[in-house]
Amino acid sequence: MALTSPVKEHPYNHLIDTLKDGKIKFFNARKLNDPRYDKLPLSIRVLLEAAIRNCDGFYTKEEDVQNILDWQQQQNKAEVPFSPARVLLQDFTGIPAMVDLAAMRDAVAKHGVDPSLVNPKCPTDLIVDHSLQIDYNKCAIQNAPNPGGGDGSGQSQGPSRSAPTRPPSRGGSQCGGQRGSCSKAACSDSAASPGRPSASVQQIENTPLLCPFHLKPVSETETAVKNQEMELIRNKERLQFFKWCSKAFKNVNVVPPDVGAVHQVNLEYLSRVVQVRDGFIYPDSVVGTDSHTTMINGLGILGWGVGGIESEAVMLGQPVSLTLPQVVGCKLVGSINPLTTSIDIVLGITKHLRQAGISGKFVEFFGPGVSQLSAPDRTTIANMCPEYNATVSFFPVDQVTLKHFKKTNFAQEKLELLESYMKAVKLFRSYEDNSEDPEYSEVIEIDLSSMVPHVSGPKRPQDRVAVSSMKQDFQSCLDEKVGFKGFHIAKEKQETRVPFLHCGQEYQLAHGSVVIAAVISCTNNCNPSVMLTAGLLAKKAVEAGLVVKPYIRTSLAPGSGMVTHYLNTSGVLPYLSQLGFEVIGYGCATCVGNTAPLPEAVVDAIKQGDLVACGVLSGNRHFEGRLCDCVRANYLASPPLVVAYAIAGTVGIDFEKEPLGFTSEGKEVYLRDIWPSREEVQQTEEDKVISSMFRDLRGRMEKGNIFWNNIECPDSVVFPWDHKSTYIRSPSFFSKLSKEVPPPQSIENAHALLFLGDKVTTDHISPAGSIARVSAAAKYLLSKRLTPREFNSYGARRGNDAVMTRGTFASIKLQNRFIGKAGPKTLHIPSNQTLDVFEAADRYQRDGIPLIILAGKDYGSGNSRDWVAKGPYLLGVRAVIAESFEKLHKNQLVGMGIMPLQFLSGQNADSLELSGKERFSIILPESLSPRQQLTVKTSQGKSFDVISLFDTEMDVLFFQHGGLLRYVARTLL
Repeated sequence: MALTSPVKEHPYNHLIDTLKDGKIKFFNARKLNDPRYDKLPLSIRVLLEAAIRNCDGFYTKEEDVQNILDWQQQQNKAEVPFSPARVLLQDFTGIPAMVDLAAMRDAVAKHGVDPSLVNPKCPTDLIVDHSLQIDYNKCAIQNAPNPGGGDGSGQSQGPSRSAPTRPPSRGGSQCGGQRGSCSKAACSDSAASPGRPSASVQQIENTPLLCPFHLKPVSETETAVKNQEMELIRNKERLQFFKWCSKAFKNVNVVPPDVGAVHQVNLEYLSRVVQVRDGFIYPDSVVGTDSHTTMINGLGILGWGVGGIESEAVMLGQPVSLTLPQVVGCKLVGSINPLTTSIDIVLGITKHLRQAGISGKFVEFFGPGVSQLSAPDRTTIANMCPEYNATVSFFPVDQVTLKHFKKTNFAQEKLELLESYMKAVKLFRSYEDNSEDPEYSEVIEIDLSSMVPHVSGPKRPQDRVAVSSMKQDFQSCLDEKVGFKGFHIAKEKQETRVPFLHCGQEYQLAHGSVVIAAVISCTNNCNPSVMLTAGLLAKKAVEAGLVVKPYIRTSLAPGSGMVTHYLNTSGVLPYLSQLGFEVIGYGCATCVGNTAPLPEAVVDAIKQGDLVACGVLSGNRHFEGRLCDCVRANYLASPPLVVAYAIAGTVGIDFEKEPLGFTSEGKEVYLRDIWPSREEVQQTEEDKVISSMFRDLRGRMEKGNIFWNNIECPDSVVFPWDHKSTYIRSPSFFSKLSKEVPPPQSIENAHALLFLGDKVTTDHISPAGSIARVSAAAKYLLSKRLTPREFNSYGARRGNDAVMTRGTFASIKLQNRFIGKAGPKTLHIPSNQTLDVFEAADRYQRDGIPLIILAGKDYGSGNSRDWVAKGPYLLGVRAVIAESFEKLHKNQLVGMGIMPLQFLSGQNADSLELSGKERFSIILPESLSPRQQLTVKTSQGKSFDVISLFDTEMDVLFFQHGGLLRYVARTLL
């Protein structure tokens, strides 16, 4: 709810405390002097603070506060409200909510009420990030690296001056066809990188030029402009509406296109840890319609994903209702292995939690090991919640969090206020102090030292091998019969070594020799630490005098220009280049087989000795022969391990016992000698990467998007609807809205629109995919003179109630017992005709006949969607009678004014011998109460009782008003 200054009637006025010489107030739950508070998990303390602050006797009651305080006894039992500090929307799910608010302004204006009073009560951020499509691009696949830094002719330009040119054709073919058919590759000396050959650069026509000074793509203004122009044309109506929303509504912040993805903007710009509003400070918290919302828990901000209707309810001031969750304490102990990367840790923790069976629970991290995780590590782990089915993975604020925010958008004064408040209410952690550990529902202990670095291979990504066992594992692969892990090399041939000449120098190849080493960051962009580790490793290797053998085909293919940017900013890019890991372009290269031809001498040596040569890459695919037909063993590894194996020149090495190489003085250099510490990586990440990313984001936020800035939108309090629009329409939720609450209206002589079975999902109720050409929605769009190619999807047209209503129950997998086969059809009972569901409902409504739905168990299961309740409401459905409901969907029905009615235990449509073709009457008493038993009478003379699933007085009130939207509108009337 919107925060207002507490008055005397507030039941918890006595808990108000102050900071900063009384200038800022806060509710201090510690003043309850209840010993249970210090034992609560910190995530539950956030729920408690919100309940205390928002306790109004209606949405949130003193009983709710006591239930949360008594969490140990009430977990998994009590239903409690939670009022988050803000709502996060992306444009696809945000547009229906904003359309509803715009329609509400029209409704109250008709009654003479100032429409500008209609605003979200909860601060709402809407990020327009789902609009851009790539109509024009500059494809960035370069089939060969250019380690010499020249243009392929042997004319060196230096390692930081490479400027690939565009040849008229692609040149020679890459590896393909029969084993050993690799094409010849030119070998010419390069003064820029001594000992490294220059390779012919094979590029397709659209390959972008790289900036010769920064190794980043030269700005392709034409491409960006054309894509943005198409975005403006395709989404003009939607963008104009969003622009109007940003000006017309209070409490709405619209982040324009081309700023960033919703979860990244939330993480990098919107996160606050604490909110200060109306003179009060309180914890930041969020519910969002983006599946990555849980990332925010890594920064000590409680948040999770919800559906569109739930987010809209929060915007309008209604709290989220949740069963007080169990909280699993995940205790991290032990020291991280020096060679273990952040990705190893994230995947290791995810694996442990997936096996622990924590579905639907909160996870809260504690223990001395947490301090070793950086803020990006924590947000990555929190983002993996869907993988282990937790609701949130919460990392309470500590010094690492404060250090992170110091590098972002937090001024020192705000940091000091944040720290003072979080410590005052005991929401700040010192993970090394176990006296601060709360009590949890259960504790899972994970030893970080048990997480060792792995590679995958030699043929399948699921075959993981610990790096410490790599030498022995490869040897066993040589011994094994040909299969997923075997090559069946005879014992007498396993020591074969084949000499060859390369650029005038003799080398030897053996089984396990590395001939391809590719650092690819596309699968590592979520956490830059692994790329920085590779760069810092390269720096230390070069400083120690180590080199990569020149015949190894090395390459660096960043997933985006941002990766090149932070590698360059941190000063490690030249060292990667010196080892041969030159930026070759931006796009899929080695992992899809676009590897440059190996030198002919290398191919001949592999064929001569029938060698199992190896490729090592940091991509996600490496099936046998995928990289190159003559390379049989391929391993997936982290970027720093790719560099390490390239320097070693073989996968048959024990890094603990064998040196990578030797200094110019002949001193042995082990991997541990040059592997950067986690502290060094984290410091570089915070100083170079994080601060740079935030400066860039702030700059884009302040500068804005040129097209967004130039979009014209109405300067009006109410939105001027375009009646020709097929994307945005004023919905009819507020038709015939009266100031007075109408008395409960019984349902008389209703027909069943559908007779459904068990497990009807939200996909059945409101499909989100493409619009079928023979559907009711298609007929509507055709009537608007659109071609099938212009239909787009139901998801894109969520702002048009005419399309979405016609799309309700339009799933081809809908099993309607009236029809007897799957399809979006139903029986219009009076005429005995089989029609589209919408057409049948339309006929019923024209004839003034109310509708119900009969269903089995688990009605409404699946992902939450805006239109799973809005659609049935507009079809004229007054009630759904089912054996059981998905709780979330039941709440959605109540929010739209549809009665969820449940058969009594042991009863269903079959046991009551209902055909579904009867007329149904449901008599409502003048005074409804939660979970009241009602009687249903049929035209066949039968009667049976059902339970109305109104769980609270609030549910009853919403139903009496005809739903949440009409309730909020009437409060303004």
